Amino acid sequence: MVLLSRYHKNCKVAFLRVGLIAIALSALFIPSIEGIKSEGNNIFTLYVNDTLIGTVDTEETADKLLNEARRAVVADSDDMILIDAQTRVEGSEVLYGKTDDEAEMVEKIKAVYTASLRETMQHSYTVKIDDYSVNVSTAEDVEKLLEASINRYAEPGDFTVDLIADSDRKLPVLIPRINKTAVEAETSASYAADYLGSDGIYSEFDRIIEEAAPATLPSFDDYTYGITDVAFANNVEVVESYLSSSKVVPLSAAIDEVTKDKEQKTIYVVVSGDSLSLIAQKTGISVDQIIELNENITSANSLIRVGDEITVTVPEPELSIRREELVYYEGTYEAEVQYRYNDNWYTTTEVTLQEPSSGYHKAVEKVTYLNSKAIDSEVVMEEIVAEAVPKIVEKGTKIPPTYIKPISGGRLTSTFGGRSATIRGMTTYHGAVDWATPIGTSVVASCGGRVSFAGWKASYGNCIFIEHPDGRQTRYAHLSKVLVSAGQNVSQGEKIALSGNTGVSTGPHLHFEIRIGGKAVDPLKYISY
Repeated sequence: MVLLSRYHKNCKVAFLRVGLIAIALSALFIPSIEGIKSEGNNIFTLYVNDTLIGTVDTEETADKLLNEARRAVVADSDDMILIDAQTRVEGSEVLYGKTDDEAEMVEKIKAVYTASLRETMQHSYTVKIDDYSVNVSTAEDVEKLLEASINRYAEPGDFTVDLIADSDRKLPVLIPRINKTAVEAETSASYAADYLGSDGIYSEFDRIIEEAAPATLPSFDDYTYGITDVAFANNVEVVESYLSSSKVVPLSAAIDEVTKDKEQKTIYVVVSGDSLSLIAQKTGISVDQIIELNENITSANSLIRVGDEITVTVPEPELSIRREELVYYEGTYEAEVQYRYNDNWYTTTEVTLQEPSSGYHKAVEKVTYLNSKAIDSEVVMEEIVAEAVPKIVEKGTKIPPTYIKPISGGRLTSTFGGRSATIRGMTTYHGAVDWATPIGTSVVASCGGRVSFAGWKASYGNCIFIEHPDGRQTRYAHLSKVLVSAGQNVSQGEKIALSGNTGVSTGPHLHFEIRIGGKAVDPLKYISY
């Protein structure tokens, strides 16, 4: 009992000593100990489109999970996918917290992204043909589309199209290049084989002699006939792009759009001999369509002149093809007309001195086409089998005199040609034109010349005949007064008579004739007002 009490007493003393030492040591070190400080957010909650995804330890982890989910959603597509998604990360500071499983969080993010898909932008190619454009899916489709335009005129496979990057452009633009498919000719024995073969040095001598021989003239067999060159007649560019699937058309539809003929506006330049009806016939449209397309043409009788530009429509595809072909042909041909000019004749006078005769030839011709229309040709080689005889024509160079209306005003009452006789002695064939006009109206010479008759003549009454330098004759009848005499020279527009109602006449008027070679012609075709 005594021993146990002493043990407890010793323990208490030791405990007190330890406590005193600890207090002393604490007193020494207290000035160097700082208070506990907050270290900030140490756990983060991720939301996508306000949907709670879960918690992670850092913002970098949240970004990693978002990127992983995004890659998983678009992994199976080469297209541009637009996702309408808003993300936010909220941080907080906790003494104790737990993060969520990252794999499960990625699946949640994928589900929200998939539900938020706004639009898929398809990787595509835009083909620009001048101001027209069409969108297709792949570069291969572009090549097939352009080759389809060429194949309207060439055999499929004869020409291919490659897309080449245009290095001169800042933006990535592809330019189509047309390639003619190489035809491998049969290869002859090589020079080395000839030189080293059984004939040895003799083959080399043969080669040298052959090269030294004068070149032979080309023959028709030396040419490769058919299409030799093809080019696009429009400016064609190709641009890679991402577009809505609804804007990308199937290849077959694109080919149909680009190759089918459509009515395209173009300019027709008027040439000598043209009329609106002839132009309509040449271009395959109606006169009404020409009037509709041209503001300055108001009717089928509108005046047109050589050199005028008229808007017309012609059937052409969106993409036009320009090509050159070598063509062999043989048959008859005509020599060009040869003219001999006579300065003493008027341009209206022509005389054939030699009749033509067809020749026969063989030829190689290079023909240039725009789509189906030949626009140029050039004879590359020709062999004359039988020479053609040219037509030789002598023609005048002097400008012929002009004819004017012989009175001012007047009402046209009878035209040239057949008519009904209204009084006895009047012919039913009218070889002139009549203008009703009051008695005493001034009558002038339609053209300068010499008066061959001036006086009274049967049904003409008072009349005047004038012979003109171009061999034509004008007649003026039913005059009230004659002011010139036979043999007198008169000028164009000179006053020669006064109109009247003499001879066989139904009323005051001027009867006017033009005769060529003694035969009456329609004066309205020769006079200018």
